[in-house]
Amino acid sequence: MATHIDLNCDLGEGYGPWSLGDPGADDALLAVVSSANVACGFHAGDPAIMAARCATALSRGVAVGAHVGYRDLVGFGRRRLDVPPGVLAAEVAYQVGALQAVARTVGAEVGYVKPHGALYNRVVHDEEQAAAVVAGIAGVDPALAVVGLPGSAVLRHAAGAGLPTVTEAFADRGYLADGTLVPRGREGALVTDPAAAAERAVRLARDGVVVAVDGTLVPVDAASLCVHSDTPGAVPVARAVRAALEAAGVAVRPAAPGPAR
Repeated sequence: MATHIDLNCDLGEGYGPWSLGDPGADDALLAVVSSANVACGFHAGDPAIMAARCATALSRGVAVGAHVGYRDLVGFGRRRLDVPPGVLAAEVAYQVGALQAVARTVGAEVGYVKPHGALYNRVVHDEEQAAAVVAGIAGVDPALAVVGLPGSAVLRHAAGAGLPTVTEAFADRGYLADGTLVPRGREGALVTDPAAAAERAVRLARDGVVVAVDGTLVPVDAASLCVHSDTPGAVPVARAVRAALEAAGVAVRPAAPGPAR
């Protein structure tokens, strides 16, 4: 049983005056989670939003990570794009560097990188795309940790390149029997009931397993648990997850190594 675990959240996913999910959710979530995956402008986010989320995270002792994705504002980064490896590596480096620069203007530091959406799912199995993502990160800062699914190609490439790795599971997403996520739009893709998400989180931390949509018990060795800011009822879900973890004796703290944030 884990004595501690990270609770991370994808956030900063607005653009100009537009926001995704409930207004004010990011601020509320940053009072609950221990790590913030901040959108870097390609699937969502803009410099002002990035700075604001980094500043709030810093003030609350929350770790800051770069949430990098395909260059796809229209599709919110959830469309599979065939990007040449060299281009993808450059685009990942661009996003990481942008967040690093913006974070430093408010006194924060970026400690890790997590792919978003279609890119996240792609680099579970796609060796070429996974290697490109790692090349982009390592080219900017080889001390940055990489967050991904246990057993994924991206974590294997990251470890091979000497980058720290953080395994991740999802409290608010459905699982298939092979340990991958139920595609969005399919039944069972989201877990929106706070009690169900909390139970799932505790079982992941305590037993290292999750129940797939077909009832299969799937082993998952995770150092971090994710909730999404755009999941319906994201704030109640995150609060329930943290409360349940702490009630079970599992402390919530950042998983990625790096400077104090």
